[in-house]
Amino acid sequence: MGRTLQNTMINLGLQNACDEAVYQLGLDMEELEEIEEDAGLGNGGLGRLAACFLDSMATLGLAAYGYGIRYEYGIFNQKIRDGWQVEEADDWLRHGNPWEKARPEYMLPVHFYGRVEHSAAGAKWIDTQVVLALPYDTPVPGYMNNTVNTMRLWSARAPNDFNLRDFNVGDYIQAVLDRNLAENISRVLYPNDNFFEGKELRLKQEYFVVAATLQDIIRRFKASKFGSTDSVRTVFDSFPDQVAIQLNDTHPAMAIPELMRIFVDIEKLPWDKAWDITKRTFAYTNHTVLPEALERWPVDLVEKLLPRHLQIIYEINQRHLDHIASLFPNDVDRLRRMSLIEEGDTKRINMAHLCIVGSHAVNGVAKIHSEIVKTQVFEDFAALEPEKFQNKTNGITPRRWLLLCNPGLADIIAEKIGEDYVRDLSQLTKLHRFVDDDLFIREVAKVKQENKVKFALYLEKEYKVKINPSSMFDVHVKRIHEYKRQLMNCLHIITMYNRIRRDPAKLFVPRTVIIGGKAAPGYHMAKMIIKLINAVAQVVNNDPMVGSKLKVIFLENYRVSLAEKVIPATDLSEQISTAGTEASGTGNMKFMLNGALTIGTMDGANVEMAEEAGEENLFIFGMRVEDVTELDRKGYNAQLYYDRLPELKQAVDQIKSGFFSPKDPNLFNDVVNMLFHHDRFKVFADYEAYVKCQEKVSELYLNSKAWTKMVIRNIAAAGKFSSDRTIKEYARDIWHVEPSDLKIPPPNEPRDAGQDKTPNGTAA
Repeated sequence: MGRTLQNTMINLGLQNACDEAVYQLGLDMEELEEIEEDAGLGNGGLGRLAACFLDSMATLGLAAYGYGIRYEYGIFNQKIRDGWQVEEADDWLRHGNPWEKARPEYMLPVHFYGRVEHSAAGAKWIDTQVVLALPYDTPVPGYMNNTVNTMRLWSARAPNDFNLRDFNVGDYIQAVLDRNLAENISRVLYPNDNFFEGKELRLKQEYFVVAATLQDIIRRFKASKFGSTDSVRTVFDSFPDQVAIQLNDTHPAMAIPELMRIFVDIEKLPWDKAWDITKRTFAYTNHTVLPEALERWPVDLVEKLLPRHLQIIYEINQRHLDHIASLFPNDVDRLRRMSLIEEGDTKRINMAHLCIVGSHAVNGVAKIHSEIVKTQVFEDFAALEPEKFQNKTNGITPRRWLLLCNPGLADIIAEKIGEDYVRDLSQLTKLHRFVDDDLFIREVAKVKQENKVKFALYLEKEYKVKINPSSMFDVHVKRIHEYKRQLMNCLHIITMYNRIRRDPAKLFVPRTVIIGGKAAPGYHMAKMIIKLINAVAQVVNNDPMVGSKLKVIFLENYRVSLAEKVIPATDLSEQISTAGTEASGTGNMKFMLNGALTIGTMDGANVEMAEEAGEENLFIFGMRVEDVTELDRKGYNAQLYYDRLPELKQAVDQIKSGFFSPKDPNLFNDVVNMLFHHDRFKVFADYEAYVKCQEKVSELYLNSKAWTKMVIRNIAAAGKFSSDRTIKEYARDIWHVEPSDLKIPPPNEPRDAGQDKTPNGTAA
């Protein structure tokens, strides 16, 4: 979520008043804002996307809740020591969190372990361990519409009789100390992005948030006029008309068997009725196609932790496979491919399959990704129910990612086209009229230059490196992962370095290359990539032959509040994943909206950015998905490229020989070995096209006016990438709710009785 103070002031329309009031007190608002800790309760794009969605849902007047876990320790703080990433705990609650309100009155029990008893009355899950879920509510204000939604995060608490209700007369002190075991559930965020780690504590976290949230939703449904009670029992027929639950990836997939358990075991609904309601309630968003990221939980673990849920999953699977068998008799291979249970050395539950079968809608997050989901990853399911599969291209909130982080640019846009674009970003197309307006061109360039100077001062303060603010700011910030190909950027840096040294007199367009992002603590290769970038920076930044022509900086502890500083100062945005691997990307959109040009592959939302702005206004290079597929068919041979391209060979040889690690020449052996023998992401195959494309970038940068005109064309085409547009599509196509642009009267004005009607439908 990042910081909350400035975002709240902007959405409430109070920023100028607050700035002034704080100034009157002899304080500086910006200094005050810098004191707030980031709430870093997610890993990469997926978590930030949810934050943008919350902002858009409130701004569109949807009655929507964001649910998650109140981690005591969020994503780790990254320190760079001697070029290596070192993790520190993110004790973000140390000084308290003024934005949250504990709601102990809504505390709920969550059950684990135990066993299942079957009788004529049905199944009972008994002898369980109970953990309490304590909700903390954080307000989510819409933009200037007096709407405030809620983000409800659950914290784990041990019940007071924890470990004491047993005939365990034993150690009272130990029993109280053991309360930590229960409360560890919400202790710490697992720091993996795009990687599945099948740990018991992680599964506990996933079920914990799901079980608490579903109880909360059902409590709210029963309390509403829709949860009409027939003498004893609630009628749930209208449940899917009043409740929509969006599964953000498969992490909350246990919600499907959990809702079935509530309906069948507790509310005593017949299976078929319960299943119909469940399917109509859930929708699933897929966020990645990388096989190592797909959640596949061992059956043994689920059986131990959630025995009843395993039985329900088996029943769902049986009925699902019976249906497939009736449609495709004797096609055993299809049954194996489509089963929720994967046979093998360890039997596993394929959570994506569970989500697809248990949802009425499945979507990818960019056109190209949704196509890959339909035609490759889940082709059997799409063949069965093509109407279930949709696309919802990601977006970003223009409040945080333009107004808040780049007020200078937001102002000059408003001067030209008015202020309405903040709630309707498609209005940015009006900027096309000013592409040839010399005054506007100068203003856009001036805002960018001011942002660069401000960021350069920040870098000089934090990193003690002298930055040339007129150099091109070439920025690559995102989680460190092989598929995102920070290594390809690194090879380009080495290539530029070698060119400068080979011919120091030759004209060279000065660059400051900024790379930042966290590596998962257990991801060895990602950590080696960080070390390599820092080792290269060490050599480049201290070579007198290079001077101010090329500087390399690794940005420490990349996070939302740092993104808000670097993105507005960026000239060139690096979006260079291997085609077919980045589901969407959202950083790409933030850079586009903030006046950077994009160098990128035809991957994720880059494809749609090129479609909106015109491919000639982005620097697109490299293999397309078809080329990657064809290269896989032929077999990728890295050696071929190394032998054919002298500059690539020189760069790789330098890494290999210890040119960048003289004290330990073999330091980067693992990296070089990977690049030659098991590079799934084909860095060498795109190297030549990338370097040539970078030459075109430098050439355009020399012509400041032509560069800025291309920038304006990009900003004018960025309107599609508002999360407001994304959420309108979810609301219309999946949740079946209507956004409302009614501005609720502020609390100090009396409300008409007629205005008090609740609009039909609730998106949860």
